[in-house]
Amino acid sequence: MTEDESAVRAVILDVLPRGRSDDDRPQYQRSPVALAVGIPSFRLFEMPLAEDSGITIGDRVDVAPEPERNPGIEEVSEISYSDLTGGAESELEYAVAEIVEDHETRFVDYYNDAQPITLRLHQLDLLPGIGDTLRDGILDGRKRRPFESFDDLESRVDGLHDAKGKIVERILDELRGDDVKYHTFTDGS
Repeated sequence: MTEDESAVRAVILDVLPRGRSDDDRPQYQRSPVALAVGIPSFRLFEMPLAEDSGITIGDRVDVAPEPERNPGIEEVSEISYSDLTGGAESELEYAVAEIVEDHETRFVDYYNDAQPITLRLHQLDLLPGIGDTLRDGILDGRKRRPFESFDDLESRVDGLHDAKGKIVERILDELRGDDVKYHTFTDGS
């Protein structure tokens, strides 16, 4: 299978072999269900699976309406963070960190391209642990030349540690809905 650029991909966060416990049908009638996070959209999905799908936690799958694109996945629906199981919540941080690492250029460009939101608030201020001093250091550093990687960013901005972790933490805050007014990396639904 060739990877289509328009295909939406997802990382499996949890597989419930006997379906959801809140399903009213008898257990023997329930289908297995997978919970996943989209790459790189960070949308959350629930996918009833075929019994013999072989899909497990950590797998990357196509999220597409065409059955031939996602063998073993019967349908796909979007869910919210509150619909995740405890296991999926635990796996989410690792999956988001992996997605951010795999798409490092996109997230380093956030540091390079972030702009003011209002006269008193900058997009960089939305990242956990970024205050006025670090924000100004990032802005000064990118004026000289754009940052090329998280390592470059951390080496050129005094006091900035774990630039990738700050992005991951912000994405998780947005997914959880932790009193987030601005959704920078997720759609906020």
